[in-house]
Amino acid sequence: MLLPERMPEPWNAFFTELDSKLTEEVHLHCLGGFVISVCYGLERPTNDVDFISLHPNDQREVILRLAGEGSSLRRKHGVYLQCVTVSNLPEGYEERLIEMFPGTFRNIHLYALDPYDLALTKIDRNIQRDRDDVKHLVKTVPLDRQILQDRFERELRPIFVGDVRRADLTMKLWLEAFY
Repeated sequence: MLLPERMPEPWNAFFTELDSKLTEEVHLHCLGGFVISVCYGLERPTNDVDFISLHPNDQREVILRLAGEGSSLRRKHGVYLQCVTVSNLPEGYEERLIEMFPGTFRNIHLYALDPYDLALTKIDRNIQRDRDDVKHLVKTVPLDRQILQDRFERELRPIFVGDVRRADLTMKLWLEAFY
């Protein structure tokens, strides 16, 4: 992971203010453009932090009210938190989460999907932005071809929700295009 020493703006101000409003610890499992840009250096604009899981779960409504799309924090900082309700995630992804900026906030703990799991979340949609994200990860991490393929076949494909044949084809095309 290529984390900068300090969380970049406007994210730092946003999370600092959100942290000050929380009364208990919250752990967010993050993915998407925020993670790829902040953790892996891809310069592409994004104004949301996608998260797939939040612990404790009873804080979801609090977090979204304070920092969701319609929140005053979004109006002030121009960024917001978004809960992703449908995503194909490799089995066991939670064991590989990486904490971002540990110790920066009192109540907020942000975790990024590991780069292989992050790449595999892109396989279903596979629009140009997703392919660009995966290509960037392949080059900068760099992602090992065999690990990516094995994780797809062993941990994602058996539990994949959607068109598995399309996902197989996408994986084949990625391997040919990016390696």
